[in-house]
Amino acid sequence: MSETKDKTQLGAVTTTIESKVATITFYHPAHNSLPGKLLAKLREAIDEAGNNDQVNVIILKSAGDRTFCAGASFDELIAIDNLEVGKTFFMGFANVINACRKCPKIIIGRVQGKAVGGGVGVASATDYCFATKFAAVKLSELAVGIGPFVVGPAVERKLGTSAMTQLAYNATEWRSADWACTNGLFASIYDSVEEMDSAIEELAQKLANSNPEAMRMMKKAFWSGTEHWDELLAERAAMSGQLVLSDFTRNAIQKFKSK
Repeated sequence: MSETKDKTQLGAVTTTIESKVATITFYHPAHNSLPGKLLAKLREAIDEAGNNDQVNVIILKSAGDRTFCAGASFDELIAIDNLEVGKTFFMGFANVINACRKCPKIIIGRVQGKAVGGGVGVASATDYCFATKFAAVKLSELAVGIGPFVVGPAVERKLGTSAMTQLAYNATEWRSADWACTNGLFASIYDSVEEMDSAIEELAQKLANSNPEAMRMMKKAFWSGTEHWDELLAERAAMSGQLVLSDFTRNAIQKFKSK
C-alpha cells in the first residue's frame, strides 16, 4: 500500500446529539484536509442529522484548535489520473455543499482557525457561521492551476461577487477574519475559542427550542434560487476534474507539497 493511499484513508467524522443539538465534527491529521472518503462521511453525517427527528439544529465543526480546514487533499489530487476520477473527487465537495443546502435543519458553522479552498466552501455552506479572530480565509485554487469552481456558488452567495473575485483572483493572499465577517461569511468573530463556543451554545439552544417547521420553512426560503445546484456543481466538478490533469496543475501541486 502506498504512502499516498495511506494518508487518504486517515481522518474521521463523528456525530454527538444532546438536547436536540447534533454536533458533527470532522478531523484529518493534515490540517483537517478533506480526502474523498472523509467528504463522503461528512455528507452522510449531515444527511443523517437532517433526517433525525431528535435533532432540531446542527453544529458543524472540525477538531483541534488551529486550522478549520485545509481544503482538498494534495495527496489525493496528485494521484488523479483520469477525468472520471477527477470529477468524482470534486463531487465530494459538491455533495457536502448540497447536503448543507438541502438539509432541513439550520447548520451553525464553527471556524476556529484558518480555512483554505474547500474549507471556505464548507464554511459558506453553513447557515450561520461563527469564527475566532484567527480564522483567516484563502481560495488557493488558482495558485495550483484549478479555480474555485465547485465552492464558488456557495462562497459567492455569502460574500457577493466582488469579494468572491478578490479571493479567487488573488489566490495566494490571506484575508483576515475581520474581512470575512465584514463581507458576510462570518456572523461574529471572537478573541478566543471559549468565547466563540459560548456564543454558539447560546444560539444553538435558542434554535433547538424554536419551532422546527418554522425553521425548515425559513431555511428553504433563504436558499431559494439554488435549486439548480445539483446540476451546476456537477458541471463545476467536471471542470476542476479536467484541469487537475494538466501538466501546469500537477507541477504546481508538487511545488506546494514540497514546501
